[in-house]
Amino acid sequence: MKDGKTEVFDVTLVKKRLIADMLREVSDSLKERGYNPINQIVGYLISGDPGYISSYQDARTKILGFDRTEIAAIILKEYLEKK
Repeated sequence: MKDGKTEVFDVTLVKKRLIADMLREVSDSLKERGYNPINQIVGYLISGDPGYISSYQDARTKILGFDRTEIAAIILKEYLEKK
């Protein structure tokens, strides 16, 4: 509570932030291993094959912690809102 007012907790915003942070971490790990992170992440999102994501620095585990459709929806929403 701030100033005696109840704050609204936005679960969608929290989920969006968690997915954005995860994508940055996975992208950085893939870059360090010499992969093109966009190609690898898109390959995973389209196929569902976790083999597209390296296990380096637990990148695969991190991305598997989220539903692929949620990841894609957040990416698309971000893109469309910036236009």
